[in-house]
Amino acid sequence: MERSFSVSMDGGIDDSSKFDDDGRPKRTGTVLTTSAHIITAVIGSGVLSLAWATAQLGWIAGPVALLAFSVITWFNSLLLADCYRAPDGSRNYTYMDAVRAHLGGMKVQLCGLAQYSNLFGVTIGYAITASISMVAIKRSNCFHKHGHDAGCHESNNPFIIMFGIMQIILCQIPNFHKLSFLSVIAAVMSFAYSFIGLGLSIAKIAKDGSHPNTSLTGTVIGKDMSATDKMWNTFSALGDIAFAYAFSTVLIEIQDTLKSHPPENKSMKKATFTGITVSTIFYTLCGLIGYAAFGNKAPGNFLTGFGFYEPFWLVDLANVCIVVHLVGAYQVFCQPIFGFVEGWSKKKWPQSKFITKEYMINLSPLGFFNFSFYRLVWRTAYVVFTTILAMLFPFFNDFVGLLGAASFWPLTVYFPIQMYIAQAKIPKYSFTWIWLKILSFVCLIISLLAAAGSVQGLIKSLQKFHPFKSES
Repeated sequence: MERSFSVSMDGGIDDSSKFDDDGRPKRTGTVLTTSAHIITAVIGSGVLSLAWATAQLGWIAGPVALLAFSVITWFNSLLLADCYRAPDGSRNYTYMDAVRAHLGGMKVQLCGLAQYSNLFGVTIGYAITASISMVAIKRSNCFHKHGHDAGCHESNNPFIIMFGIMQIILCQIPNFHKLSFLSVIAAVMSFAYSFIGLGLSIAKIAKDGSHPNTSLTGTVIGKDMSATDKMWNTFSALGDIAFAYAFSTVLIEIQDTLKSHPPENKSMKKATFTGITVSTIFYTLCGLIGYAAFGNKAPGNFLTGFGFYEPFWLVDLANVCIVVHLVGAYQVFCQPIFGFVEGWSKKKWPQSKFITKEYMINLSPLGFFNFSFYRLVWRTAYVVFTTILAMLFPFFNDFVGLLGAASFWPLTVYFPIQMYIAQAKIPKYSFTWIWLKILSFVCLIISLLAAAGSVQGLIKSLQKFHPFKSES
Protein backbone atom coordinates (compact mmCIF):
# COMPACT_ATOMS: atom_id res chain seq x y z
CA MET A 1 0.00 0.00 0.00
CA GLU A 2 1.40 3.39 -1.00
CA ARG A 3 1.85 5.95 1.74
CA SER A 4 2.36 9.67 1.60
CA PHE A 5 5.95 10.65 2.16
CA SER A 6 7.92 13.72 3.05
CA VAL A 7 11.32 14.83 1.85
CA SER A 8 13.26 16.98 4.23
CA MET A 9 16.36 18.75 3.08
CA ASP A 10 17.48 21.57 5.36
CA GLY A 11 13.95 22.35 6.39
CA GLY A 12 12.57 21.10 3.08
CA ILE A 13 9.00 20.63 1.92
CA ASP A 14 6.51 18.11 3.23
CA ASP A 15 4.78 16.82 0.07
CA SER A 16 1.94 15.29 2.12
CA SER A 17 0.75 18.81 2.96
CA LYS A 18 -0.13 19.44 -0.69
CA PHE A 19 -2.15 16.33 -1.54
CA ASP A 20 -4.93 14.24 -0.05
CA ASP A 21 -4.93 10.47 0.33
CA ASP A 22 -6.20 10.03 -3.25
CA GLY A 23 -3.37 12.06 -4.78
CA ARG A 24 -5.58 15.05 -5.58
CA PRO A 25 -4.75 18.57 -4.38
CA LYS A 26 -5.55 19.14 -0.71
CA ARG A 27 -9.24 19.88 -0.16
CA THR A 28 -9.87 23.05 1.84
CA GLY A 29 -13.65 23.04 2.40
CA THR A 30 -15.06 23.74 5.85
CA VAL A 31 -18.45 23.37 7.53
CA LEU A 32 -19.12 27.03 6.71
CA THR A 33 -18.30 26.78 3.00
CA THR A 34 -20.17 23.49 2.66
CA SER A 35 -23.24 24.95 4.38
CA ALA A 36 -23.14 27.77 1.84
CA HIS A 37 -22.97 25.25 -1.04
CA ILE A 38 -26.00 23.39 0.34
CA ILE A 39 -28.05 26.57 0.75
CA THR A 40 -27.13 27.59 -2.79
CA ALA A 41 -28.09 24.14 -4.15
CA VAL A 42 -31.44 24.02 -2.30
CA ILE A 43 -32.70 27.59 -2.72
CA GLY A 44 -33.67 28.06 -6.35
CA SER A 45 -36.64 28.23 -8.68
CA GLY A 46 -38.57 25.80 -6.45
CA VAL A 47 -39.33 28.73 -4.12
CA LEU A 48 -41.54 30.30 -6.80
CA SER A 49 -44.32 27.71 -6.41
CA LEU A 50 -44.39 27.41 -2.60
CA ALA A 51 -47.16 30.01 -2.08
CA TRP A 52 -49.35 28.03 -4.52
CA ALA A 53 -48.44 24.73 -2.86
CA THR A 54 -49.32 26.12 0.58
CA ALA A 55 -52.63 27.42 -0.80
CA GLN A 56 -53.56 23.89 -1.89
CA LEU A 57 -52.73 22.44 1.53
CA GLY A 58 -53.83 25.22 3.91
CA TRP A 59 -52.52 26.56 7.21
CA ILE A 60 -52.23 23.10 8.83
CA ALA A 61 -51.02 20.70 6.16
CA GLY A 62 -48.90 23.36 4.40
CA PRO A 63 -46.41 24.01 7.22
CA VAL A 64 -46.49 20.30 8.18
CA ALA A 65 -45.55 19.29 4.62
CA LEU A 66 -42.75 21.89 4.43
CA LEU A 67 -41.29 20.66 7.72
CA ALA A 68 -41.82 16.96 6.92
CA PHE A 69 -39.95 17.16 3.61
CA SER A 70 -37.23 19.13 5.37
CA VAL A 71 -36.77 16.47 8.08
CA ILE A 72 -36.86 13.59 5.56
CA THR A 73 -34.31 15.33 3.33
CA TRP A 74 -32.07 16.07 6.32
CA PHE A 75 -32.25 12.52 7.71
CA ASN A 76 -31.47 10.86 4.39
CA SER A 77 -28.68 13.36 3.77
CA LEU A 78 -27.08 12.14 7.01
CA LEU A 79 -27.20 8.58 5.66
CA LEU A 80 -25.78 9.70 2.32
CA ALA A 81 -22.95 11.59 4.05
CA ASP A 82 -21.77 8.30 5.58
CA CYS A 83 -21.52 6.82 2.07
CA TYR A 84 -18.89 9.27 0.80
CA ARG A 85 -16.22 6.76 1.72
CA ALA A 86 -16.40 3.32 0.09
CA PRO A 87 -16.06 0.18 2.26
CA ASP A 88 -12.32 0.10 1.46
CA GLY A 89 -11.91 3.71 2.60
CA SER A 90 -11.52 5.21 -0.88
CA ARG A 91 -13.48 8.31 -1.87
CA ASN A 92 -16.60 8.45 -4.02
CA TYR A 93 -16.59 11.55 -6.21
CA THR A 94 -20.18 11.34 -7.48
CA TYR A 95 -23.57 9.95 -6.43
CA MET A 96 -23.25 7.09 -8.93
CA ASP A 97 -19.77 6.26 -7.60
CA ALA A 98 -21.29 5.87 -4.12
CA VAL A 99 -24.05 3.58 -5.42
CA ARG A 100 -21.48 1.55 -7.35
CA ALA A 101 -19.25 1.15 -4.29
CA HIS A 102 -21.99 0.17 -1.82
CA LEU A 103 -24.65 -1.58 -3.94
CA GLY A 104 -23.27 -2.36 -7.40
CA GLY A 105 -25.07 -4.40 -10.03
CA MET A 106 -28.24 -3.18 -11.73
CA LYS A 107 -28.79 -0.55 -9.05
CA VAL A 108 -25.99 1.53 -10.56
CA GLN A 109 -27.82 1.61 -13.89
CA LEU A 110 -31.12 2.40 -12.17
CA CYS A 111 -29.46 5.23 -10.26
CA GLY A 112 -28.01 6.60 -13.51
CA LEU A 113 -31.41 6.39 -15.20
CA ALA A 114 -33.09 8.26 -12.32
CA GLN A 115 -30.36 10.85 -12.04
CA TYR A 116 -29.95 11.67 -15.72
CA SER A 117 -33.71 11.61 -16.35
CA ASN A 118 -34.05 14.15 -13.55
CA LEU A 119 -31.30 16.33 -15.02
CA PHE A 120 -32.95 16.13 -18.45
CA GLY A 121 -36.32 17.10 -17.01
CA VAL A 122 -34.85 19.99 -15.02
CA THR A 123 -33.33 21.53 -18.16
CA ILE A 124 -36.78 21.48 -19.81
CA GLY A 125 -38.35 22.97 -16.69
CA TYR A 126 -35.75 25.74 -16.58
CA ALA A 127 -36.42 26.66 -20.22
CA ILE A 128 -40.15 26.94 -19.39
CA THR A 129 -39.56 28.99 -16.24
CA ALA A 130 -37.06 31.36 -17.89
CA SER A 131 -39.40 32.07 -20.81
CA ILE A 132 -42.31 32.80 -18.45
CA SER A 133 -40.13 35.29 -16.57
CA MET A 134 -39.06 36.97 -19.83
CA VAL A 135 -42.71 37.33 -20.80
CA ALA A 136 -43.50 38.65 -17.30
CA ILE A 137 -41.02 41.51 -17.76
CA LYS A 138 -42.78 42.60 -20.95
CA ARG A 139 -46.23 42.18 -19.41
CA SER A 140 -45.24 44.09 -16.28
CA ASN A 141 -44.27 47.10 -18.36
CA CYS A 142 -47.51 46.77 -20.36
CA PHE A 143 -49.63 46.70 -17.18
CA HIS A 144 -47.80 49.75 -15.85
CA LYS A 145 -48.45 51.64 -19.07
CA HIS A 146 -52.02 50.53 -19.91
CA GLY A 147 -53.46 49.58 -16.50
CA HIS A 148 -53.91 46.34 -14.59
CA ASP A 149 -57.05 45.39 -16.52
CA ALA A 150 -55.26 45.32 -19.87
CA GLY A 151 -54.77 41.86 -21.37
CA CYS A 152 -51.07 42.26 -22.21
CA HIS A 153 -50.85 38.63 -23.34
CA GLU A 154 -47.63 37.47 -24.97
CA SER A 155 -46.59 34.24 -26.67
CA ASN A 156 -44.04 32.23 -24.70
CA ASN A 157 -42.47 30.62 -27.75
CA PRO A 158 -40.19 33.45 -28.99
CA PHE A 159 -38.74 33.70 -25.49
CA ILE A 160 -38.22 29.92 -25.19
CA ILE A 161 -36.37 30.08 -28.52
CA MET A 162 -34.33 33.06 -27.28
CA PHE A 163 -33.36 31.11 -24.17
CA GLY A 164 -32.44 28.11 -26.35
CA ILE A 165 -30.14 30.23 -28.55
CA MET A 166 -28.30 31.49 -25.44
CA GLN A 167 -27.86 27.90 -24.25
CA ILE A 168 -26.54 26.71 -27.64
CA ILE A 169 -23.74 29.26 -27.29
CA LEU A 170 -23.00 28.51 -23.62
CA CYS A 171 -23.13 24.74 -24.19
CA GLN A 172 -19.91 24.95 -26.20
CA ILE A 173 -18.05 25.54 -22.92
CA PRO A 174 -16.08 22.26 -22.74
CA ASN A 175 -16.82 21.05 -19.20
CA PHE A 176 -18.26 21.69 -15.77
CA HIS A 177 -15.00 23.01 -14.34
CA LYS A 178 -15.16 26.04 -16.65
CA LEU A 179 -18.57 27.08 -15.28
CA SER A 180 -17.62 28.41 -11.85
CA PHE A 181 -18.35 32.01 -12.83
CA LEU A 182 -21.84 31.05 -14.00
CA SER A 183 -22.52 29.14 -10.78
CA VAL A 184 -21.52 32.11 -8.60
CA ILE A 185 -23.73 34.50 -10.58
CA ALA A 186 -26.63 32.03 -10.53
CA ALA A 187 -26.38 31.66 -6.75
CA VAL A 188 -26.47 35.42 -6.18
CA MET A 189 -29.47 35.76 -8.51
CA SER A 190 -31.44 33.00 -6.75
CA PHE A 191 -31.11 34.79 -3.40
CA ALA A 192 -31.96 38.13 -5.00
CA TYR A 193 -35.28 37.11 -6.56
CA SER A 194 -36.26 35.04 -3.54
CA PHE A 195 -35.78 37.99 -1.18
CA ILE A 196 -37.59 40.34 -3.59
CA GLY A 197 -40.58 37.96 -3.70
CA LEU A 198 -40.59 37.68 0.08
CA GLY A 199 -40.35 41.45 0.47
CA LEU A 200 -43.17 42.09 -2.01
CA SER A 201 -45.38 39.59 -0.16
CA ILE A 202 -44.76 41.34 3.17
CA ALA A 203 -45.47 44.73 1.55
CA LYS A 204 -48.74 43.39 0.09
CA ILE A 205 -49.88 42.13 3.50
CA ALA A 206 -48.94 45.45 5.13
CA LYS A 207 -50.88 47.37 2.48
CA ASP A 208 -54.00 45.19 2.20
CA GLY A 209 -54.15 43.72 5.70
CA SER A 210 -54.45 39.99 6.36
CA HIS A 211 -55.90 38.18 3.36
CA PRO A 212 -59.48 37.07 4.07
CA ASN A 213 -59.50 34.20 1.60
CA THR A 214 -57.38 31.66 3.46
CA SER A 215 -58.39 28.59 5.41
CA LEU A 216 -57.03 25.77 7.55
CA THR A 217 -57.45 23.33 4.67
CA GLY A 218 -56.47 25.58 1.77
CA THR A 219 -58.47 26.01 -1.42
CA VAL A 220 -62.19 25.53 -0.78
CA ILE A 221 -64.32 22.97 -2.59
CA GLY A 222 -67.16 24.74 -4.35
CA LYS A 223 -68.24 26.18 -7.68
CA ASP A 224 -64.67 26.74 -8.89
CA MET A 225 -63.07 23.70 -7.27
CA SER A 226 -64.41 20.15 -7.28
CA ALA A 227 -63.39 17.60 -4.66
CA THR A 228 -61.46 15.68 -7.33
CA ASP A 229 -59.56 18.78 -8.47
CA LYS A 230 -58.76 19.58 -4.85
CA MET A 231 -57.31 16.09 -4.38
CA TRP A 232 -55.14 16.26 -7.52
CA ASN A 233 -53.90 19.76 -6.67
CA THR A 234 -52.97 18.57 -3.18
CA PHE A 235 -50.90 15.73 -4.62
CA SER A 236 -49.23 18.08 -7.12
CA ALA A 237 -48.40 20.52 -4.30
CA LEU A 238 -46.47 17.75 -2.54
CA GLY A 239 -44.39 17.32 -5.71
CA ASP A 240 -43.67 21.05 -5.82
CA ILE A 241 -42.39 20.98 -2.22
CA ALA A 242 -40.29 17.88 -2.92
CA PHE A 243 -38.73 19.65 -5.92
CA ALA A 244 -37.87 22.68 -3.77
CA TYR A 245 -35.81 20.59 -1.33
CA ALA A 246 -34.03 18.39 -3.89
CA PHE A 247 -30.24 18.50 -3.65
CA SER A 248 -29.23 14.87 -3.01
CA THR A 249 -27.85 14.46 -6.53
CA VAL A 250 -25.03 16.92 -5.75
CA LEU A 251 -24.48 16.09 -2.05
CA ILE A 252 -21.53 13.75 -2.67
CA GLU A 253 -19.90 16.32 -4.97
CA ILE A 254 -20.29 18.98 -2.26
CA GLN A 255 -18.86 16.64 0.40
CA ASP A 256 -15.86 16.02 -1.85
CA THR A 257 -14.75 19.63 -1.21
CA LEU A 258 -14.27 19.09 2.55
CA LYS A 259 -10.97 18.78 4.40
CA SER A 260 -10.03 15.25 5.48
CA HIS A 261 -9.81 16.25 9.15
CA PRO A 262 -12.13 16.17 10.94
CA PRO A 263 -13.69 13.22 9.04
CA GLU A 264 -15.73 14.40 6.05
CA ASN A 265 -18.95 12.71 7.18
CA LYS A 266 -18.91 14.51 10.55
CA SER A 267 -18.34 17.91 8.93
CA MET A 268 -20.96 17.16 6.27
CA LYS A 269 -23.59 16.29 8.87
CA LYS A 270 -23.03 19.62 10.64
CA ALA A 271 -23.16 21.48 7.33
CA THR A 272 -26.30 19.61 6.25
CA PHE A 273 -28.09 20.54 9.46
CA THR A 274 -27.12 24.21 9.06
CA GLY A 275 -27.91 24.37 5.34
CA ILE A 276 -31.29 22.64 5.52
CA THR A 277 -32.32 24.58 8.65
CA VAL A 278 -31.64 27.92 6.93
CA SER A 279 -33.39 26.75 3.75
CA THR A 280 -36.40 25.46 5.71
CA ILE A 281 -36.84 28.75 7.57
CA PHE A 282 -36.61 30.63 4.28
CA TYR A 283 -39.01 28.28 2.47
CA THR A 284 -41.51 28.35 5.31
CA LEU A 285 -41.49 32.15 5.28
CA CYS A 286 -41.95 32.26 1.49
CA GLY A 287 -44.73 29.66 1.52
CA LEU A 288 -46.70 31.02 4.48
CA ILE A 289 -46.20 34.73 3.83
CA GLY A 290 -46.95 34.17 0.14
CA TYR A 291 -50.17 32.37 1.12
CA ALA A 292 -51.09 35.15 3.54
CA ALA A 293 -50.54 37.70 0.76
CA PHE A 294 -52.48 35.91 -2.00
CA GLY A 295 -54.79 33.53 -0.17
CA ASN A 296 -56.39 30.60 -1.96
CA LYS A 297 -55.92 32.40 -5.29
CA ALA A 298 -52.12 32.27 -4.99
CA PRO A 299 -50.57 32.10 -8.49
CA GLY A 300 -48.52 29.08 -9.52
CA ASN A 301 -45.44 31.28 -9.81
CA PHE A 302 -45.67 34.18 -7.39
CA LEU A 303 -43.36 36.45 -9.41
CA THR A 304 -44.95 35.91 -12.83
CA GLY A 305 -48.60 35.34 -11.84
CA PHE A 306 -49.12 39.08 -11.26
CA GLY A 307 -50.20 39.16 -7.71
CA PHE A 308 -47.65 41.99 -7.73
CA TYR A 309 -47.98 44.85 -10.24
CA GLU A 310 -46.10 47.65 -8.49
CA PRO A 311 -43.42 48.74 -8.17
CA PHE A 312 -43.17 47.38 -11.70
CA TRP A 313 -39.41 47.97 -11.88
CA LEU A 314 -38.86 45.72 -8.86
CA VAL A 315 -41.02 42.98 -10.39
CA ASP A 316 -38.93 43.38 -13.57
CA LEU A 317 -35.70 43.15 -11.58
CA ALA A 318 -36.85 39.95 -9.85
CA ASN A 319 -37.67 38.33 -13.18
CA VAL A 320 -34.36 39.44 -14.69
CA CYS A 321 -32.67 37.71 -11.74
CA ILE A 322 -34.69 34.54 -12.43
CA VAL A 323 -33.64 34.52 -16.08
CA VAL A 324 -29.94 35.09 -15.28
CA HIS A 325 -30.09 32.39 -12.60
CA LEU A 326 -31.67 29.87 -14.93
CA VAL A 327 -29.23 30.61 -17.77
CA GLY A 328 -26.45 29.44 -15.44
CA ALA A 329 -28.46 26.73 -13.70
CA TYR A 330 -29.37 25.13 -17.06
CA GLN A 331 -25.66 24.65 -17.72
CA VAL A 332 -24.99 23.22 -14.26
CA PHE A 333 -27.65 20.55 -14.84
CA CYS A 334 -26.92 19.72 -18.49
CA GLN A 335 -23.11 19.51 -18.26
CA PRO A 336 -23.19 16.13 -16.41
CA ILE A 337 -25.35 14.78 -19.26
CA PHE A 338 -22.90 16.13 -21.82
CA GLY A 339 -19.95 14.64 -19.95
CA PHE A 340 -21.61 11.22 -19.69
CA VAL A 341 -22.63 11.02 -23.38
CA GLU A 342 -19.31 12.34 -24.69
CA GLY A 343 -17.28 10.03 -22.45
CA TRP A 344 -19.36 7.04 -23.57
CA SER A 345 -19.02 8.06 -27.24
CA LYS A 346 -15.21 8.28 -27.02
CA LYS A 347 -15.05 4.79 -25.51
CA LYS A 348 -17.47 3.40 -28.10
CA TRP A 349 -15.81 4.96 -31.17
CA PRO A 350 -12.21 5.77 -30.18
CA GLN A 351 -11.06 5.84 -33.82
CA SER A 352 -13.60 8.46 -34.94
CA LYS A 353 -11.88 11.80 -35.49
CA PHE A 354 -15.28 13.50 -35.63
CA ILE A 355 -15.88 12.47 -31.99
CA THR A 356 -12.37 12.64 -30.54
CA LYS A 357 -10.57 15.45 -32.37
CA GLU A 358 -10.30 18.82 -30.60
CA TYR A 359 -9.25 22.10 -32.21
CA MET A 360 -7.56 24.89 -30.27
CA ILE A 361 -8.97 28.28 -31.25
CA ASN A 362 -7.43 31.56 -30.15
CA LEU A 363 -10.22 33.88 -28.97
CA SER A 364 -7.95 36.73 -27.96
CA PRO A 365 -8.23 38.47 -25.54
CA LEU A 366 -10.36 35.70 -23.94
CA GLY A 367 -7.63 33.13 -24.43
CA PHE A 368 -7.69 29.72 -26.11
CA PHE A 369 -10.88 27.68 -26.57
CA ASN A 370 -11.18 23.93 -27.22
CA PHE A 371 -13.58 23.35 -30.12
CA SER A 372 -15.08 20.04 -31.23
CA PHE A 373 -17.44 19.43 -34.16
CA TYR A 374 -19.05 16.53 -32.29
CA ARG A 375 -19.64 18.72 -29.25
CA LEU A 376 -21.15 21.42 -31.47
CA VAL A 377 -23.56 19.02 -33.22
CA TRP A 378 -24.58 16.88 -30.23
CA ARG A 379 -25.01 19.69 -27.70
CA THR A 380 -26.88 21.88 -30.18
CA ALA A 381 -29.21 18.96 -30.93
CA TYR A 382 -29.80 18.46 -27.19
CA VAL A 383 -30.70 22.13 -26.63
CA VAL A 384 -32.97 22.19 -29.69
CA PHE A 385 -34.76 19.05 -28.45
CA THR A 386 -35.32 20.38 -24.92
CA THR A 387 -36.44 23.73 -26.36
CA ILE A 388 -39.07 22.03 -28.54
CA LEU A 389 -40.31 20.01 -25.55
CA ALA A 390 -40.53 23.20 -23.48
CA MET A 391 -42.68 24.74 -26.22
CA LEU A 392 -44.88 21.63 -26.28
CA PHE A 393 -45.35 21.47 -22.48
CA PRO A 394 -45.11 25.03 -21.08
CA PHE A 395 -46.81 24.19 -17.76
CA PHE A 396 -44.76 25.45 -14.81
CA ASN A 397 -46.48 23.98 -11.73
CA ASP A 398 -47.30 20.55 -13.06
CA PHE A 399 -43.86 20.12 -14.61
CA VAL A 400 -42.10 21.18 -11.40
CA GLY A 401 -44.33 18.82 -9.40
CA LEU A 402 -43.56 15.91 -11.72
CA LEU A 403 -39.80 16.54 -11.46
CA GLY A 404 -40.01 16.68 -7.69
CA ALA A 405 -42.06 13.49 -7.49
CA ALA A 406 -39.82 11.60 -9.90
CA SER A 407 -36.59 12.42 -8.08
CA PHE A 408 -37.70 12.50 -4.42
CA TRP A 409 -38.10 8.79 -3.66
CA PRO A 410 -35.27 7.20 -5.68
CA LEU A 411 -32.55 9.82 -5.19
CA THR A 412 -33.41 11.42 -1.83
CA VAL A 413 -34.76 8.34 0.00
CA TYR A 414 -34.29 4.90 -1.58
CA PHE A 415 -30.61 4.86 -2.55
CA PRO A 416 -29.33 6.58 0.64
CA ILE A 417 -31.27 4.08 2.79
CA GLN A 418 -30.13 1.06 0.76
CA MET A 419 -26.50 2.21 0.84
CA TYR A 420 -26.64 2.83 4.58
CA ILE A 421 -28.14 -0.62 5.23
CA ALA A 422 -25.38 -2.23 3.13
CA GLN A 423 -22.58 -0.15 4.67
CA ALA A 424 -23.70 -0.55 8.31
CA LYS A 425 -24.52 -4.25 7.69
CA ILE A 426 -27.91 -3.84 9.35
CA PRO A 427 -29.48 -7.30 9.85
CA LYS A 428 -32.55 -8.07 7.80
CA TYR A 429 -35.82 -7.77 9.74
CA SER A 430 -34.09 -6.04 12.66
CA PHE A 431 -35.89 -3.04 14.21
CA THR A 432 -33.70 -0.51 12.36
CA TRP A 433 -34.07 -2.36 9.05
CA ILE A 434 -37.86 -2.48 9.41
CA TRP A 435 -38.40 1.19 10.21
CA LEU A 436 -36.00 2.31 7.45
CA LYS A 437 -37.96 0.16 4.99
CA ILE A 438 -41.24 1.64 6.30
CA LEU A 439 -39.86 5.17 5.79
CA SER A 440 -38.83 4.28 2.25
CA PHE A 441 -42.24 2.78 1.49
CA VAL A 442 -44.15 5.79 2.86
CA CYS A 443 -41.99 8.14 0.77
CA LEU A 444 -42.61 5.96 -2.29
CA ILE A 445 -46.37 6.34 -1.80
CA ILE A 446 -45.98 10.12 -1.42
CA SER A 447 -43.90 10.26 -4.62
CA LEU A 448 -46.47 8.20 -6.54
CA LEU A 449 -49.35 10.40 -5.35
CA ALA A 450 -47.40 13.57 -6.22
CA ALA A 451 -46.54 12.17 -9.65
CA ALA A 452 -50.19 11.21 -10.25
CA GLY A 453 -51.35 14.72 -9.33
CA SER A 454 -48.80 16.34 -11.63
CA VAL A 455 -49.56 13.99 -14.54
CA GLN A 456 -53.28 14.64 -14.13
CA GLY A 457 -52.57 18.38 -14.17
CA LEU A 458 -50.50 18.03 -17.32
CA ILE A 459 -53.25 16.01 -19.03
CA LYS A 460 -55.87 18.57 -18.01
CA SER A 461 -53.73 21.43 -19.32
CA LEU A 462 -53.02 19.59 -22.58
CA GLN A 463 -56.76 19.11 -23.25
CA LYS A 464 -57.20 22.85 -23.78
CA PHE A 465 -53.71 23.58 -25.10
CA HIS A 466 -52.72 24.26 -28.69
CA PRO A 467 -49.09 23.24 -29.34
CA PHE A 468 -46.68 26.08 -30.07
CA LYS A 469 -49.40 28.65 -29.28
CA SER A 470 -48.89 29.11 -25.56
CA GLU A 471 -49.53 32.54 -24.05
CA SER A 472 -48.86 34.09 -20.67
